[in-house]
Amino acid sequence: MDLQRSKIQRKACNSDVNIADLIGDIDPIKAANQRLHYSHEGAIHFGIIPRTNRGIFVINELPDLQPRIQVGLLNIMQEKDIQIRGFNIRIPLDILMVFTANPEDYTNRGNIITPLKDRIDSQIITHYPKELDHGIRITEEYSWTNRDRKIKLAIPYYFREIIEMTAMQARTSEFVDHKSGVSARMTISSMENLVSNAERRAIMNSDEILMPRMCDIQAILPGITGKVELVFEGEQEGSVKVARALISRSVREIFKKYFPDPLSKKKKQEQTKESKDPYAKIVEWFQYGGKVNIKDDMPFDEYLKELRKVEGLEEFVKKYPQFFESENELASLMEFVLDGLHQNSKIAKDEIDSAILYKDMVGSIFTGESYGGYEDDYSR
Repeated sequence: MDLQRSKIQRKACNSDVNIADLIGDIDPIKAANQRLHYSHEGAIHFGIIPRTNRGIFVINELPDLQPRIQVGLLNIMQEKDIQIRGFNIRIPLDILMVFTANPEDYTNRGNIITPLKDRIDSQIITHYPKELDHGIRITEEYSWTNRDRKIKLAIPYYFREIIEMTAMQARTSEFVDHKSGVSARMTISSMENLVSNAERRAIMNSDEILMPRMCDIQAILPGITGKVELVFEGEQEGSVKVARALISRSVREIFKKYFPDPLSKKKKQEQTKESKDPYAKIVEWFQYGGKVNIKDDMPFDEYLKELRKVEGLEEFVKKYPQFFESENELASLMEFVLDGLHQNSKIAKDEIDSAILYKDMVGSIFTGESYGGYEDDYSR
C-alpha cells in the first residue's frame, strides 16, 4: 500500500458506536428520496470502514467497543466481506486496520473479545522512554513553549531533566498505580505550567528573556496531581505530598549530575581542606543567620542581588562555567544550588504562597519553625 496516497480514517470507540457507523445500514431517507424498496441495494449506506477502502482505518480504545460490535469486525478481518441488513456484500477491501488499547483497561468498561484478538496479525507493546534524553525530546516536541516572539525563550537543560525525571520517579513510586501508568501528558503539562509561570513574570517585569527559575518548580504541581493515579497508600499521604516527594527525588538526582553530591562521604585520608566540603562556606553563611527570600515575580536585578548575598555561592557556581553563558543562567543556577542543598538536608526552606525562604536547617529545628519544601521523609 502506498502510504503517501492512502487515506487515513480514525474512530474513537465508546458505548454509542454501532454497526451502522462502522460497516453500514439501510438508509430510509435515501430509499424514500430515490423511491427504492428497502430490499434494493441502492438503499444501503456504507459505514466508515468500506469508505476507507485503499486506506488506513484506526480504532482508538478498542476495549471500549461493545462485544457485539466487535463481532461485526470478524468477517472484515478474515473474509474481507461485509453484511448489511441481510445483504451479503463481497468487496475486495484493501485496507489496513490498526487498533489501539491500553495494556490494562482501568476503566473496566470491557475488553477485546478472543476471536477478534486472534485475527489481529501483530500486537505491538509500547513502552515508556527508557532514557532521559528520549523523554525530553518527546516533551519538547509536543509542549507549547514558544508563545511570544517578542520574548526570547531560554530553558536551562536541567529544568527539562527535572521534569522528565519526575515522571520516571512516578513510574517506579510505590504510591502510584502502575496499572493506569504515567503518561507523557504529565511532563507536557508540567513543562507548559513551568513556562507559563515564567512568562507571567516576564510580562509583569517587561523582561526580554523568559527563563525559568527554581521557584517556578512549584507551578508544575497541578500538572502532576491531575495526571497521576494513586494507590491506597498514596491517597492516604495525599496527592500534593506525593507530588512534592517526586519532585524532591528528581531535584536530588539531577543535582548530583551537575554538582558534587552533598551527602557523599570520602575517606578521611583522602580528604583535604579544599575537597572536604565544597558547600561548607555556603552552609556556614546560613548557620550564622543568613536568609534568602525569593518571590516568583521578582525582577531579575532584585533576584540576582538576593542570591549574591550568600557568601561563596557565586564563586562556587562560577567553577562550572560550562553550565551557563549569561547572568540569567548564572542566577538560575545559583538558586538551583540552594534548592539542591535543601533537598539534601543541608539548609531549610519555607514556602508561603509564591515566596520561598532559604535559611539554616538546625536553627529552624531548635526554634520549632516548620520548613516547607519537597520533603519525602516518609518514603526514605
